[in-house]
Amino acid sequence: MSRRTRLLAAAAAASAALLAACGLQPATGYVPAVEPGSIAPVDGAEDLAVTVGSKNFSEQLILGKIAVIALRAAGFQVTDSTNIPGSVASREGHLAGDIDMGWEYTGTAWVAYMGQTGIPDREQQWRAVRDADLGNGLTWLPPAPMNNTYGFAMGPDAAAKLGVGALSQVKDLPAEERTFCVESEFRSRDDGLEPMLEHYGIPLGDPAGVPAENIKVMDTGAIYAATAAGECNFGEIFTTDGRILALDLTVLEDDARYFPSYNVAPVVRTDALDEAPGIAAVFEQITPLLTDELLIDLNARVDVEGEEPADVALDWMVSEGLVTAPAS
Repeated sequence: MSRRTRLLAAAAAASAALLAACGLQPATGYVPAVEPGSIAPVDGAEDLAVTVGSKNFSEQLILGKIAVIALRAAGFQVTDSTNIPGSVASREGHLAGDIDMGWEYTGTAWVAYMGQTGIPDREQQWRAVRDADLGNGLTWLPPAPMNNTYGFAMGPDAAAKLGVGALSQVKDLPAEERTFCVESEFRSRDDGLEPMLEHYGIPLGDPAGVPAENIKVMDTGAIYAATAAGECNFGEIFTTDGRILALDLTVLEDDARYFPSYNVAPVVRTDALDEAPGIAAVFEQITPLLTDELLIDLNARVDVEGEEPADVALDWMVSEGLVTAPAS
C-alpha cells in the first residue's frame, strides 16, 4: 500500500545500494523443528536450496515463518531470510535472485512497484501483477482470500448505536454522525479520503455530505484506540490488523468497491519454480486457508499478546494438520 511503501521512489536507490553493499541477512528469529503433516516430503527436495524472504512487520513475519516451516516439512534446504527492512529491499532481493520465495500483496506490487492504478477486483488485480512480473522472472501463485487493504471500522459503542455494516450506509446517517479519524497521508492523497467520500455520495465539505470539521487527522497508531474510544465514529484501518480484534472494532464493508485489492500471494522466482515445481503444491495447501479473520487473530497474538511469529505460525499449521511438531 502506498502508506506502507511511503517514499518508495526516494528510497529505492538507497535500498538497492544497501542490498549490494551488505547483502540480505538471515532472520534473527528462530524457526522451531517440524515434521511433515499433510505437507509431505517432495521427491528430490533434499537436494534443492530455497531462500525465503519477508518484510519486517508482524503479518509478513508470520507468513514468512509459515513458508519456512512448510518448505522444511517438504524436505527443502531452506535459508530463512525473513525480516527484511522495508518493501523496497524485499522487492530488490527478489528481483536480484537473493530471495527465491516470499509473500507479496497484489496491490503493493501493482501500485507501489509498477506505478499503476489499483484494481478493486481480486482476480483482475492478481492476473495483472502475475502477467506483469513474468517478464521479471517472478511467478505469482494463486492469491489468498485475505485482503489487507484500507478500510474503516467502528468502535463498540458506535457499532451498537449506528447499526451500519457497510460504507454505503453512512450516507443514511445524520451529517453530525459522519465523523472520521484518518492519518495525514490518506487525508491528502489523490486516491484517499476525499475521492472515497465522493465515491460513496457524501462529499467532503458539503453540508449534506461530510463537513470538514468532522475529520480528525492523527498518527496512524492512534487511530485504532481513538476509534475504539469513540473520538470518531469511523476510523481508517488496515483490514487484517490485530488491533481490530483486540479493541473489538467492527469493519465496514467496502460494498461499492472503492479500495484496491491487496490480497497476499506466494511469489516464487520462475527459475526456482522450474527447478522445484513441488513448491507450488506446498502452497496450494496453505494459501486458501489464509482469510482476513485468521490473519487478524494471528497478528493479534504477535502484536497484542507478544508471541513469537514462528511459534504462532507453527501452532496454526499444526492445528490445521499441515505439519506436525516433533515428539519431545
